[in-house]
Amino acid sequence: MKSTLSRLPVYYCYVQNRQKEGDEYVSSSAMAESLSLNPVLVRKDLASVSTSPGRPKLGFRTEQLLQDMKTYLGYDNYNEAVLVGVGGLGKTLLQYPGFKNYGLDVVAGFDVDEKVVGQNVGGKPVYSVSKLEKLVKRLGVKLGVITVPGPQAQSVADLLVASGIKGIWNFAPAHIDLPADVAIRNENLAASLAALSKLVSKE
Repeated sequence: MKSTLSRLPVYYCYVQNRQKEGDEYVSSSAMAESLSLNPVLVRKDLASVSTSPGRPKLGFRTEQLLQDMKTYLGYDNYNEAVLVGVGGLGKTLLQYPGFKNYGLDVVAGFDVDEKVVGQNVGGKPVYSVSKLEKLVKRLGVKLGVITVPGPQAQSVADLLVASGIKGIWNFAPAHIDLPADVAIRNENLAASLAALSKLVSKE
C-alpha cells in the first residue's frame, strides 16, 4: 500500500498532463511506458483507486481517473500547515503556489530572526516562534513543515507536537524522535544530491 501511495502522485501528474493535451482516455500501458514502469504494476495500482474499470483498448476516462486519484490522495480535502524556519528554503516553500493543487495550504511561517518576523512572504505572514503554540492551537492546524538547521530540528518538532501537530514534513538534515501517533516525512536534500552526484560520476 505504501509503495502504491508513493507512485500515485507521479500517475496524477501524468494524467493531468494528458488531460491538458486533450486526451479523453488514458491507458495503463501507455502510462507505464512513459514512466518506465511495469505495466502490470501500473494497472494494479490504478485498479485499486479507480471507481470504474478501464475500457478495453481505451483505458480509463481521464477526468474520472483524476478525480478518483485526487480523492484517494486527499488532494480535494485541504490541509492547512505551518512552516518553521523562514530562511532560503522556507521562503521558497512559503511562496510556492502549487501546494494547493495537492490539497495543502501553508498558512503561516514562524522564525526566531527578528529581521524576518513581521514580514509577508508569498502572501503568508511570518510570526515569532514564541507565538507558534498559541496560533496553531487556535487555528486547529495539524501539519507542520520544518526548514530549520539540523541542530534546531528536534526542539522545533517538540514544540510542534506540543501545539497539537499530528504530521511533520521535515526538511532539516537531522533525525527526529516523535511520539508514535505523530507521522513524519523526511526530505533529505543533501542525501539526494550526494546520490545523484555519485550516479553522475559513474558515467
